[in-house]
Amino acid sequence: MIWKTKVTELLGIKYPIIQGGLAYLAYSDLAAAVSNAGGLGQITAMSLGSPEELKEEIRKTRLKTDKPFGVNFAIGQHGRPFSSMLEAAIQEGVKVISMTGGNPAPIFEQLKGTSIKKLVLVAARRQAEKAEEMGADAVIAVGQEGGGHLGRNDTGTFVLIPQIVRAVSIPVIASGGIADGRGLMASLAFGAEGIEMGTRFIAVKECVHAHHHYKQDLISSSETDTVLIKKSIGAPARALANEWTEQIIQLEELKSGYEGLKEYIDGRANKKYIYEGNRSEGFGWSGQSAGLIYDIPTVQELFDRMLKEGEIIRNQWGNGKRD
Repeated sequence: MIWKTKVTELLGIKYPIIQGGLAYLAYSDLAAAVSNAGGLGQITAMSLGSPEELKEEIRKTRLKTDKPFGVNFAIGQHGRPFSSMLEAAIQEGVKVISMTGGNPAPIFEQLKGTSIKKLVLVAARRQAEKAEEMGADAVIAVGQEGGGHLGRNDTGTFVLIPQIVRAVSIPVIASGGIADGRGLMASLAFGAEGIEMGTRFIAVKECVHAHHHYKQDLISSSETDTVLIKKSIGAPARALANEWTEQIIQLEELKSGYEGLKEYIDGRANKKYIYEGNRSEGFGWSGQSAGLIYDIPTVQELFDRMLKEGEIIRNQWGNGKRD
């Protein structure tokens, strides 16, 4: 099966599969593995401490792959300026920058005059239209099934992707609730030119920074074992349900506001769980696709499986039947 799409052409990759930014987890081992398998791996910039650390991570990735990879900027979620970090990525000759959260306009301004491809995460039709107006090369449209930070509307991937495909002329990348070849093929059927997966790439061997408790919890969880937190402060995000998220939700019901929540939702609480596996003192992001995760393969094994599933589905479509 030929997997050529507008996204593979735009990014210079073999398969239309992109790894999400994954705060505190997406570093050289994972990014290089995804790129070597034919997709687009990404490094999470704002989880690193300085521009020098980002440059070092980019160089480490280049030692592990000669394929394209990107750098993700989670703007507006880390409370610190990103200009110097972005400049570090530009200086290192990164080919792809993706943006999640906040207003991407300053990044577009700083990238003027470069050939860097710009991908913007959106969760609504108007956001996609704005991104196209600003000069995005593609949008990543995430439905409410996704993990981490989401849109304020409750629109699911099934409805969101066709809607945005119709609204913009640039390529659309589907995200949210995708974890296998069936999700890939469904996304292409909706008109997307590729997919982004976050949660599925946590439960792989090359996601070396994720504690084994985190990976095992993803395997044992169903689609009903995730919850939305931070909705009361206008920044809804999906995480695995545990003791810590129960406390967050209780505080939200008491209308505690950001000040009352901040020690429960900050990066330290996130790292307490994802790095140390402490289930009672921290939390981990997860989409509803946790209900589709049953093992911890290598990235290459995951790609091989997904592509085989995709080919089987394509053949069934061609034959006009389902086995």
